[in-house]
Amino acid sequence: MRTRLVVAFVLVALVSGLTATAFAYRESRAAVLDRKQNAVLTDFRNRVEQAAADFDVPADEVSLARLAGRLADGLGDDALVVTQYRSQSASSDTAADRTRITPEIRAAVRTRDRISFQRVEWRGGPYLVVGTPVTADGARPSGLDVFAVVSLRAELEDTTGVLDAVRDAMVPVVLLAVALALLAAGTVLRPVRALVRATRRHAAGDLSSRVRVRGRDELADLARDFNETADALEASVTELREQDARAKRFVADVSHELRTPLAAMTMVATVLDEDAASLPPDTARAARTVSAETARLARLVEDLMEMSRFDSGAARLNLTETDLAEAVRATLSLRGWTDRVGVEPGPGIVLPVDRRRLDVIVANLVGNALRHGAEPVTVTLAAAPGAVTVTVADRGPGLPPDVLPHVFDRFYKADSARTRSEGSGLGTAIALENARLHGGTVTAADRPGGGAVFTLRLPPPAAREEDR
Repeated sequence: MRTRLVVAFVLVALVSGLTATAFAYRESRAAVLDRKQNAVLTDFRNRVEQAAADFDVPADEVSLARLAGRLADGLGDDALVVTQYRSQSASSDTAADRTRITPEIRAAVRTRDRISFQRVEWRGGPYLVVGTPVTADGARPSGLDVFAVVSLRAELEDTTGVLDAVRDAMVPVVLLAVALALLAAGTVLRPVRALVRATRRHAAGDLSSRVRVRGRDELADLARDFNETADALEASVTELREQDARAKRFVADVSHELRTPLAAMTMVATVLDEDAASLPPDTARAARTVSAETARLARLVEDLMEMSRFDSGAARLNLTETDLAEAVRATLSLRGWTDRVGVEPGPGIVLPVDRRRLDVIVANLVGNALRHGAEPVTVTLAAAPGAVTVTVADRGPGLPPDVLPHVFDRFYKADSARTRSEGSGLGTAIALENARLHGGTVTAADRPGGGAVFTLRLPPPAAREEDR
């Protein structure tokens, strides 16, 4: 922007200077030439009138030459006077080139019966040609025509000197324009740069950054508006952070407080469930319902506790070298899914992972596929140069387009009417957070042949060593 301002100032200065110079040169040149022309016309008219009073016609060449010399005396060293009487003519300088007297000026003198003039260029120089007929007794044409050619070179040099002086003055004018442009650019860009720095600090998370307000111009108004906007934004963000912290603290506190009574309820529910077979049918049904709901509530509390640990940054990894294929089979066997889920292991994939968190990821993804998809469900392990992948695919209806962007949202359920479904809506969110703890991620997509595909991507051991 500084360069554009400097260029604009210089262009304005140049255009203004050149325009003013052009107009000044044109006007001064016209004024100088008009003044010279008027002076020559007046002087030549007076000379002709004085000389014609003593001149007798008809004239011969000797008298014409004498008249030409008398008229040329005092007009200038390079002046030329030509006298013409009918077919005879004489010149004050016989060696001069008389082509400067054009046929147009000759015709004007003969037909107009008054003094005429014309500016001509000859051999690269400007000349003024003046012609007038001489009358006898002040009224009758005498047949004598007188012409004078006067150089205008001196006047042209004077005006050219003015032009040269102005042209030489353009250099300091341009330098002054550059200096003024730099000064103006600094004045304009200084608050703009301050705004840019403050904006970048805001983008980096420093919402306390402000700019200094100077003056009462538009830039000051902009700085003032920026500060007011920053104040409002900081207040809103602070309030949102406090609300988020209170909400997370509330969830953590409630989850923690529920663990103790839930432990007692679980024990009682387990006893009731074991004795349900000996109870009356209605009592047995109620006992099994209490047991199932207590187990569901216990899972929800555990999930909430886990999410609170993620939010507070308290979640930590306990890495051990693990054979992924064995870990996946152990997860399926622990939950009785071995007969329902197929495993396609990769060739000896061993990674440093947190086995408990890997178990949570695989269990959540496979359980989600069994509940909402359709069998057969397949777990495929693969190693690539950039990642190790664990893919869980089912043959169900797949993920609708409006559901796909929200699969990993907390408490999201594809069917909002299924509020009593077995899942809490936190399974995929917990899987994603555990994957991020390992430096990986989880993505969801539809299979071309039908069904949903969840892919866990973990960085290979080499990438983890570089991160360390």
